[in-house]
Amino acid sequence: MTHDNEPDLMRLYLRHCAVGFVIAAGFVALLLWHDVARLGSLVANSDIGWLAVFLLWFFHGTVFGSVQFAISIMLDAQDDDDDDQSGGQLIPIRVTAGSRRGR
Repeated sequence: MTHDNEPDLMRLYLRHCAVGFVIAAGFVALLLWHDVARLGSLVANSDIGWLAVFLLWFFHGTVFGSVQFAISIMLDAQDDDDDDQSGGQLIPIRVTAGSRRGR
């Protein structure tokens, strides 16, 4: 990779991380709104519920952002011409096996 591509790659990474954190915010909001596994009740009745919400959002944002970036990189991958299954003519090569006794 050349140094010219690094700012573009960094912008791509930061953009997809930001999208991942936005998705995570919606995901955590839905978890709390629908009270999945009584998380909403637990957070509402706790004095440090804000910390639990922040950590839930942060770690989900990290995961969603990473997955978003990985999918983006994999979809942008270029196919190599070396993997072409259609080309080339096969040429038979004769290989003789020698005896090791003579050595």
